[in-house]
Amino acid sequence: MYKHTMVGVVTLCAAALLGPAVGTSSAAQDTAPVAAHRQFRDTVLVDCLWHPEVRPTDFMLACGDGNSRLTQLRWTDWNADSATATGVNVVNDCKPYCAAGRFHSFPVTVRLDSAQTWKRHPGLRQYGEITLTYPGARPDKFQHTVTYPLWN
Repeated sequence: MYKHTMVGVVTLCAAALLGPAVGTSSAAQDTAPVAAHRQFRDTVLVDCLWHPEVRPTDFMLACGDGNSRLTQLRWTDWNADSATATGVNVVNDCKPYCAAGRFHSFPVTVRLDSAQTWKRHPGLRQYGEITLTYPGARPDKFQHTVTYPLWN
């Protein structure tokens, strides 16, 4: 009986001590993104975790499996309507399957377009489309230029 009482007391104390910390943490997380978004005056690129970014050096294209990402991005233009960068597209060849595949790097020019109001935060504008142009080698089965919609 004593053992069960002590376990109950310890559990109750732990809950009491952790409760305010968890409440404060989640409250801070709820308000922090809204406050952080107010600082953006530029059109943003929204990443896989729904964070707004301006001129990121890396950007994940394949959020679900990480098999395609942009690295070494150098932005030459970033304005309200479009943005342009050069960088490297690192792509998994998925041969014979993705978990056993190898990553390959391809030089790429990146263009962001179709700026629109971000549905999650109507006070911000986000780019709605990304176009990749491969000046030389490119991933298997990719066209010289590919365009993808970005998430909103």
